[in-house]
Amino acid sequence: MFVSVILDPGGEESARQLAEILATYGFEKAQRACWETATINEQTLVRLKQDIDRVTDYYDTVRLYQFPVEGLLAVTVLIKKKWKRIVVRPPVATKSASTPRPAAKR
Repeated sequence: MFVSVILDPGGEESARQLAEILATYGFEKAQRACWETATINEQTLVRLKQDIDRVTDYYDTVRLYQFPVEGLLAVTVLIKKKWKRIVVRPPVATKSASTPRPAAKR
């Protein structure tokens, strides 16, 4: 599975600890606050989240983008020491506003 982790640490100590954890799990730094891997499985991801939870506090924010999760994109967020998960589904096909309507009878 591909996982991208975006960090917004509340302090330098949290930033250092999170970077060490991600490097330990094989993540590579893609940008200043973005780490990525394409070789993590679901069980390892559960352990990673536990390790992240252990070193973070109320002021740290962590966002994980995971694909595929049951064929879909999942966004998992740690904010104020609570994990929340959003599964992004493709939009439902609806009639477009640009679809011509039949002419009204007079």
